[in-house]
Amino acid sequence: MFVFRRVGIAPALSFTRNIFTGVSKLDKKKLVEIIAEMAEPIVKEQGLELVDVEYVREKDWFLRIYINKLGGIDIDDCSIVSSKLTKLLDETDPIKEKYYLEVSSPGIDRPLKKDKDFQANYGKKVDVQLFAPINGKKEFVGILMSHSDLLIVLKVDEEEFELERKAVARIRPHIEF
Repeated sequence: MFVFRRVGIAPALSFTRNIFTGVSKLDKKKLVEIIAEMAEPIVKEQGLELVDVEYVREKDWFLRIYINKLGGIDIDDCSIVSSKLTKLLDETDPIKEKYYLEVSSPGIDRPLKKDKDFQANYGKKVDVQLFAPINGKKEFVGILMSHSDLLIVLKVDEEEFELERKAVARIRPHIEF
């Protein structure tokens, strides 16, 4: 089933398939790593980038594969990756629960997770959400100056701040409307 969604501004398109699979007692983090290793060659074979893999429970379980390429992806990219990954997932059967597979673009406001995501946004405005307030605020808009494994450096109103990465719930590119 092809699904075109518009929730805010992300993701622009998605390919969803309902899948029933067998048994495994893998924890979620390990499962995501295994799925990413399985998906990476399929995605690369199509000339695409594997941006992220999520396995989340909402009302149902969702395995979300985010892909991208220079110039953006289209529904055919999603469909091809979904079909090939479905076949591999059916053969290896790593997930015990019923789940929905979604292959989609990460959207223009995708969270920054990898070093290359951060580096691509140096000098640009980002939205930062914290787990706990600092000076009464949990949300900031600032210029991303740098980052490390432990810190994120933002410039807010011409003043630089260092935030511990473990204090940051989410960081995304800022979008002006």
